[in-house]
Amino acid sequence: MLRQFFASRFWALVRKEVNQIVRNKQLLIMLIVPPTLQLLIYGFALNPDVHHLKLGVVDYAQTADSRELVAALTENRIFDVEMVTFDESVLARQVETGKLTVGMVIPPKFSRDLAGDRPSPIQFFIDGVDANTAGIASGYIRQIVQQFNQQYLSPNMRVPISTQVIFLYNQGLTSSWFFVPGVMGLVLTLIGSIVSSITVIREKDTGTLEQLLMTPSEAWEISLSKVVPLFVLLMGDVLLALTIGRLIFNVPFRGNFLLFMVLSGLYVFVGIGVGIMLATLCQSQQQVVLTTFFINLPMVQLSGAIAPIETMPKFFQYLSIVNPLRHYIAIVRGILLKGVGLEALWLHVLALAVFAIGLLAISTNRFRNQLN
Repeated sequence: MLRQFFASRFWALVRKEVNQIVRNKQLLIMLIVPPTLQLLIYGFALNPDVHHLKLGVVDYAQTADSRELVAALTENRIFDVEMVTFDESVLARQVETGKLTVGMVIPPKFSRDLAGDRPSPIQFFIDGVDANTAGIASGYIRQIVQQFNQQYLSPNMRVPISTQVIFLYNQGLTSSWFFVPGVMGLVLTLIGSIVSSITVIREKDTGTLEQLLMTPSEAWEISLSKVVPLFVLLMGDVLLALTIGRLIFNVPFRGNFLLFMVLSGLYVFVGIGVGIMLATLCQSQQQVVLTTFFINLPMVQLSGAIAPIETMPKFFQYLSIVNPLRHYIAIVRGILLKGVGLEALWLHVLALAVFAIGLLAISTNRFRNQLN
């Protein structure tokens, strides 16, 4: 059986594709270097946490309580005191010019108000040009001041309700654990669609497609011989991305490895299907690269890889349902971070299977029609 397979026309076509890929150094570099760089850059650069915000202080009180408040703001490295002054206009000017992110003004009666259980208004200037940073800084300030207040409230003013928050699956709130699985799907989408489309359309540019038509091979053998080597190479990219996530970013792997590889293989077929379809629609490598980015950018934006889908407008939340990348990222995060199986992911798996079968069937059918 194996002897017949290795002597078949299909195996000869597969070997031809493999030899072409091995000789193409640029393609091999594209399969290794961009995924590695993108994972490292996105993993380190995409970080919603805010640290080391520049803080300026005007402390009119000059008491132990006011110094304790400043220490509370800086002890977790969220704020760094860059300037201490007694002139509010200087403080406002530093925030205006961008040299400070936050300015704080502590009133002279700060300690007396605390001792008398009276409110003591503290003024904060926050640079709101970066709305995300400003909102996070404001939230940090409210939390820290609230905790500080609890230390100075008299017993009869204490609120009898206390809350206990437990973070599941990511106890340390490590942001890279959220971004790296998303970037794995992002990289697989970009590399899979670009490599598969370029591999197919190169046959048109070099004229070897016409030579293939003169061979006694069937159309399904030619199309399948292009899919199989690409699938193996892209599964290597899956392992590369997983290794970088584990070794560099310490992303946990709590689920089933075999399930992860099978479902990743399913998504690889989605990327190959998209690439082959684009290759049948375009006439040159430049055209197919531009079209690939035009298709992939909306997929990335609506996938939840970078921003949570829940924060998007309702229309785009519904639109993301028809985005296969969204379902793959949900699968990757579920397996890696939560350790869940098919019982929790079956809807995403079903959607991914529909996309993979549909895209691969349509694209290979178009490719066979062009051959015929």
